[in-house]
Amino acid sequence: METSIVGTGYVGLVTGVGLASIGHKVICVDIDAKKVEKINKGESPIYEKRLEELLKKALQKKLFIATTDLNYAVLNSQITFIAVPTPSKKNNDIDLSYMKKVSAQIGSALLNKKEYHIIVVKSTVAPETTLKVVLPLIEKYSKKKTGSGFGLCMNPEFLREGNAVDDFMRPDRIVIGEIDKQSGDNLAKVYKNFETDIIRTSLSNAEMIKYTNNALLATLISFSNEIANISEKIPGANAFEIFKGVYLDKRLNPVINGKRVNPQILSYLYPGCGFGGSCFPKDVKALVAFSNKKKYKPVLLSAVLDINKKQPLRLVKLTEQKIGNLKNKNIAVLGLAFKPETDDVRESPAIAIIKELVAKKANVFTYDPVVNAKNTHLHFKNFPFDHAQSLHQAVKNKDACLIVTNWKEFEKLTPEFIKSNMANHLFIDGRGFFHNKESEKINYLGIGLGNKKGASKES
Repeated sequence: METSIVGTGYVGLVTGVGLASIGHKVICVDIDAKKVEKINKGESPIYEKRLEELLKKALQKKLFIATTDLNYAVLNSQITFIAVPTPSKKNNDIDLSYMKKVSAQIGSALLNKKEYHIIVVKSTVAPETTLKVVLPLIEKYSKKKTGSGFGLCMNPEFLREGNAVDDFMRPDRIVIGEIDKQSGDNLAKVYKNFETDIIRTSLSNAEMIKYTNNALLATLISFSNEIANISEKIPGANAFEIFKGVYLDKRLNPVINGKRVNPQILSYLYPGCGFGGSCFPKDVKALVAFSNKKKYKPVLLSAVLDINKKQPLRLVKLTEQKIGNLKNKNIAVLGLAFKPETDDVRESPAIAIIKELVAKKANVFTYDPVVNAKNTHLHFKNFPFDHAQSLHQAVKNKDACLIVTNWKEFEKLTPEFIKSNMANHLFIDGRGFFHNKESEKINYLGIGLGNKKGASKES
């Protein structure tokens, strides 16, 4: 099908390149002319595995093009996906300004189009947004009614940054929220060659499925960290070993044909610094705000956010327990991206950690294999610190090393590496790298680990 996509962020660009890779003709739209020019040269503006490779192939096959002309894109396609940002506002509600503007522009473009057209909301929006915000604007500016002049769907994305291309090409499900059967049937044609479950449901159900999905995963992470924080108070306890015992419950990890299935959901039951990124924090906050507007107080989800807000600061507390006052201490923070295999630092635990270290007058040195110095200072404004060019440079002669992101490169941090490069070889582990007996070889504290020597005394 001839497809247009408005927005070239993670969702829009991955969706566009993915659809082009399976044979659809795709026009991606963005207001940033420099970004469009870069994309048309085969250069991905975001770091994502395989994305640039597939982008170049799609361009070579003339199945993909980027433009700033939304009107052209709509008039030369059968279906338009809206993949614009929906950031958080100060009250944690979602900002629909981009969504409203694009909906009006699409409506205006449809005014000059005779053929039936499908509009699909791909952005994450609160329940009732597609029906009560997007639909009225399209009808107003197109002077057409849904069901005759155009169709409307909500098609949430479930892309994990760092694995977004694979998630698009091999989805575990496709959710189609439809205003009517005709709209859903047309959108289903886009996904006809995907071998996965397709759920056909209402617009609001589709919107709520996305929020519920992210809220559940975020809850699992905060639950894991709550257990880890309790475990720190128990001499000799190890939250990672505790969860190994939990994982073997057949209700979580069933045995099929004599083998453990080991579902990926178990990876969210793992202690750490907390969740970040562009989805979990924003979506849980938005669901809480939406619930409050509906006069329901979501106590559990509010607690999930509260635990997550405090969790990164535990690394700073553990550091203070070992070396006391942090003033003028040289501290290495390893990992700035909120997770490995991405350069996205939005809502990263590293932000809260660095901010707290700076407030305590520590000298902060950072390193990340992908997030470069330019991106670092763009997202960590007003935080004075030095960005190292290598792992060795970052840890050399530091008073303490805090591991925030579990990049594979950090596996080089063996006890021998740490002892030979760090003055006090103090290692504060936020990702469970040394939650086994190897930790005894270095000066070590970690999330979720009770200390036999009683080092963890604070709550």
